[in-house]
Amino acid sequence: MISLLAIFTATSCATRKDLIYFQDEPIEEGQLTSEPTELIYKPDDILTINVSALDPDTVRPFNLPVVSNNTSDLRSAQGTLQQQSYLVDHNGNIEFPVLGTLKVEGLTRTDLTAMLVDKIKVMATDPIVNVRLVNFTVTVLGEVSNPGTFTMQDERVTLLEALGYANDLTIFGKRTNVKLIREIDGVKKFAFIDLTSINTVNSHLYYLQQNDIIYVEPNNAKVRSSTYNQNNSVLISAIGTLTTILAVFLIK
Repeated sequence: MISLLAIFTATSCATRKDLIYFQDEPIEEGQLTSEPTELIYKPDDILTINVSALDPDTVRPFNLPVVSNNTSDLRSAQGTLQQQSYLVDHNGNIEFPVLGTLKVEGLTRTDLTAMLVDKIKVMATDPIVNVRLVNFTVTVLGEVSNPGTFTMQDERVTLLEALGYANDLTIFGKRTNVKLIREIDGVKKFAFIDLTSINTVNSHLYYLQQNDIIYVEPNNAKVRSSTYNQNNSVLISAIGTLTTILAVFLIK
């Protein structure tokens, strides 16, 4: 019986080390400090850029052609028109009509819009430039109801909105130590966020950057329950049976 008790105890023990991601503390250089809240363009971003003006003919060369997702007939009622996009390459550049290679990595929408207006207004009067990121992606992992990678049709996404896409934390999510992982200039950086504090909404981390990773750590209750051995019920039953047999013999 002592042996069975020992086995039961061993199979019931749970350790945080068995479950939690990213357990070691990041080096100081990897910790996120103050960052701008406006989105910054990075390699692999996909942008649409539309240039307009009072005289459309003067800015037509600066726009990529519009295509239909129905290749059989551009005029088909089932087809929808879509502007072609620009992929930011691994060097942080895009190839723009007339202007050629442009460095956009590290720029915000405001920066890129101003740069394009300055370059285009030399050749067209009063150009209007509209820039949009179309592949804003965030990954939410850990103790949330619907973990996964989400692409959002917006450039201003908050931490709470991303958790909303994942259908909120489960009851086992540790709300005081949510981890944010972000790549800046090729370096992965980390920060910890306390969702129980109202000050979170005023944090520089509240607005996300594309490709951010959010990890919700399990709390102690989940850690303890997750390593519960399914054979424990059998062991408990066996221990109970042995205890009854021993009691019968002792009474005799």
